[in-house]
Amino acid sequence: MPKPKLNVAMIGYQFMGRAHSNAWRQVARFFEDLPYEPVLKVVCGRNADAVSKAAEQFGFEESSTSWEEVVARGDLDVIDVCTPGDSHLPIVLGAAAAGKTILCEKPLANSVAEARQMRDAAEAAGITHMLCHNYRRAPAVQLAKRIIDEGRIGRIHHYRGTYLQDWIVDPEFPRVWRLEKAKAGSGALGDIGSHSLDLGRFLVGEIAEVSGLLETFVKERPLEDGSGMGAVDVDDAALALVRFENGAIGSVEGTRFAPGRKNYNRFEINGAKGSVVFDLERMNELEVYEEEGPDSGFKTILATDEAHPYIAAWWPPGHIIGYEHTFTHTVLDLLRALHEGVKPTPNFEDGLANQLVLDAIERSAVSRKWEDV
Repeated sequence: MPKPKLNVAMIGYQFMGRAHSNAWRQVARFFEDLPYEPVLKVVCGRNADAVSKAAEQFGFEESSTSWEEVVARGDLDVIDVCTPGDSHLPIVLGAAAAGKTILCEKPLANSVAEARQMRDAAEAAGITHMLCHNYRRAPAVQLAKRIIDEGRIGRIHHYRGTYLQDWIVDPEFPRVWRLEKAKAGSGALGDIGSHSLDLGRFLVGEIAEVSGLLETFVKERPLEDGSGMGAVDVDDAALALVRFENGAIGSVEGTRFAPGRKNYNRFEINGAKGSVVFDLERMNELEVYEEEGPDSGFKTILATDEAHPYIAAWWPPGHIIGYEHTFTHTVLDLLRALHEGVKPTPNFEDGLANQLVLDAIERSAVSRKWEDV
């Protein structure tokens, strides 16, 4: 029996657009119990020629240069927002008013006020909404969640989240949009630090207070059009001590100035009876320590067996999966939640909660004091 079709529009088509469109194409090819058949209907961007090429490459039926026209169309079910943060608010508000299901890239907004406005609009419209923190959906991360929830490592004492990259170490690297506060909202803090914070909230709990430090090492960079130099008004590196509501303590570090680190997203969680460790660059593995007597020690679990989350739909044990699969799993869970009439997670509530932590870190970096979330 044919599955009902779900027409998808994607706003934005660069790095995240590529990752999201692949997920929409692949999800029905591997997950047989999928409740819908996604249809890649239209992709939207500002440059007509570039977005037309993206539509052909990514498999969309058509392209558009007007997101306003796209979200108002009656033949579309899902709006997938893959644009820079400065455009999230109007697109999300328009899509919510039109009654669309929304998937939005992280961070949800460039400010707490914007995040709250988006959350409120989505809730008032009664739509299904989801935030794309894709790293939650690595099977090894889901396994860590299962181990923690089962109480196997006991009460959590420590969370250490570290996300290191090196792509702007060169001071001659141009001032791209991610280095402009008006477009990106923040630098390493919101771009990659938000992932570490989301994983901390997902695995440990809500954060109550923070002590933050932000630093910009290169204050000016060449403008992309070659017309001179432009000020960098976002952070290159962000550090924070965090105290969770349940009494656990932690640290979060995000930097794009760590030579040799390309996408080093790692966490270690220590509990009263054990520890779990994850590193995205070895994303199929989870290190687990459980106290089991004098000969106990860390073991490495290769999270590729059918018993591990999501894996049964993919390859035989040991045939590893990659970065792109985390987006496919995100789309899968969105479609399942939509079919079941439940809220997927993370959603815009999580987006607002995360934004409140980011805001507190920024305030603390200025006040040089602990700040409540």
